[in-house]
Parts: sequence; structure tokens; C-alpha cells
Amino acid sequence: MDVVEFRPEPSQYAYTFGGVAPIREVEPGSVLRLWCDDAFGGTLRSTSDLASANLRMGFLNPQTGPFAVRGAEPGDTLVLHLVDLTPARDWGASTLVPFFGGLTGTDRTALLNEPLEERTWIYELDRARRTVTFTASRADLSIDLPLAPMLGTVGVAPAVGEVRSSLTPDAFGGNMDTPEMRAGATCYLPVNEPGAIFSVGDGHYRQGEGESCGIAVEGAMDVTLIVDLVKASQASAPLWPRLENDDEILVVGSSRPLEDAWRISQVEMITWLGGLLGLDRLDAYQLLTQVSLAPLANVVDTNYSAVTKVSKALVPGLRPLDGLHADLRERARSLT
Repeated sequence: MDVVEFRPEPSQYAYTFGGVAPIREVEPGSVLRLWCDDAFGGTLRSTSDLASANLRMGFLNPQTGPFAVRGAEPGDTLVLHLVDLTPARDWGASTLVPFFGGLTGTDRTALLNEPLEERTWIYELDRARRTVTFTASRADLSIDLPLAPMLGTVGVAPAVGEVRSSLTPDAFGGNMDTPEMRAGATCYLPVNEPGAIFSVGDGHYRQGEGESCGIAVEGAMDVTLIVDLVKASQASAPLWPRLENDDEILVVGSSRPLEDAWRISQVEMITWLGGLLGLDRLDAYQLLTQVSLAPLANVVDTNYSAVTKVSKALVPGLRPLDGLHADLRERARSLT
């Protein structure tokens, strides 16, 4: 396997999906070893650093990439297998951003309330114990939480030449903020433009489902992933991002209101189940109703994201793309 190593300079960050020339071209089957900055570009380093004074809108969620995949054409499926996610710093940051979050007024939910008081929390990382430590800002309390690295933002160039902010999740992927985007997961994305033009970023050291305040434990990340490509002649591309791990298949839908994001993930899963099991839509709908889980990914971004997942243990025969995920897991083992 070809190995590509890339650590971007800040001047090389991308802040959109689409509209940015690829930083380099890679072959299907390549291994990428990347460094990704945190959502703030490393600007929040202490509890005295506040969002309003330090963050620049339009320069959040810096992306590593984009990369073009040789031979990728619209209608193909881009496959990204996350081999390893390792924190690249010994601390992560979370904060309250004025008029941003699931439990405050926003530009979309206009209220007369004043913005919540700004605060920043710094989480110290213990690599040996694999924990990050929550320290209360107004109480004498610290809690060690398990490290759970993930990528908040994985996506391709959108269709029809659109340019979308790296803060936005949609059918192209983007800022989905699901904890399911962790090491060992395989992500399937639709190719909309020649080369696919994908990027990754927004490392989270851990995050609760729904990401209530809109900010995880944000931290820079060392990322190892394998890139692959499934041609349209082999299989139809998904309409929305799909994920697979050793135990489950998953779909991420993004929209507003939240129930429409859930509906998208449910309908796409019904399509996926039908194709894998040879079921018509109503049989797949009935099966989904009895076996699926539907965790929230985020309820804070310009679109909300909801996940539908189905256990392979409950539903035998879930083997997408002739077992490509298992094959990628085997390839990944040769790297460790």
C-alpha cells in the first residue's frame, strides 16, 4: 500500500467542502497518515481564552486536505476506513460560544434572552490511563472521563459545484459530529465531483451524543486512514453517508428540523437493508422498526444530524460490498 504523510501548515487549511483545489492526488488503496488541528485552530489554550475574543467565524473546523482520489467519478462510492485516531496534544478545549448550542437562543431560534455567560474548560489528557479530566469552573470537582477519539468532520465536495462551510453537515458528509466516526469504522460517501475531493478534521477527544452545547472536547489529532473506491458499475453510491463497524451498519442524516434528519437516516437505512437482504420497502420498514437504534449526533449545527443503526448480530446477512469493511480491517492490521 502507498503511504502518504501530510501535516498541513495553517495557510493550507480548507474551511469549506467544495471550492478548494486538492492539495494532492492519492491512489485508491493508499494509506494516509495525517495531522488535523482542532476546531479552533489551537487558539483556545486556557480557561481565560474566550470564544468571542479568540474565534474568527469562517475560520473554524480547519480541514486537512482536500485530497483527490485518482479515478473517482460522480456516481462512485468513496470509502474511508479509519485505522487509528490518536490525540496529538495533551489537552483539549471546550467552551460556550454566544448564541450557539442546543439549549440557548441562536440565529435560527431567535429569543430575547441574553447569551449564556462565556466559559472555557481545558481537559487534561492522561495517555497512560486513556482519560480526559473534566474540571468544574465554579466548584471543587474533577471527573476523569474515558478517552473516546473521533472525527467530527469527514466529507466530500458537494454536488452541482456547491461550496459549503466546514461547519455544515449534509448529504456530502461534513460536520456530522457523530461519535461513531471512530477508529475501526468505515465511512461510505457519494462521489459528486471528479476526484471526490475529500477532507477530514475536527478532532474530538470525546463527545456525548447530541453534543448539547455544540462543542466537544476539541483537540488536534493524528489520523491514519485507508482510502478506497467502489465504482458505480460495481454498486450504487449511497445518497447519504453510511458507516460500518464490526458490529453495526449506520446511516447519518442531516437536516432541520431534527425529525427530518431522523427521517433521512431511516429512509436511507430502509434502502440499504432492502438491498442487502432482498426485501421490498415495506418489509424493510417493518424490520427496521423492530431492530434499529437512533442516537442523535448533533442538535446544534446549521443542520442537525441523526443516526440510524442496525446490529449485525440481530440481522444476519449484513455484509455490504461483499465484505469490504472486513477486508479493510485486515489491511489495517498490517499497519499496526
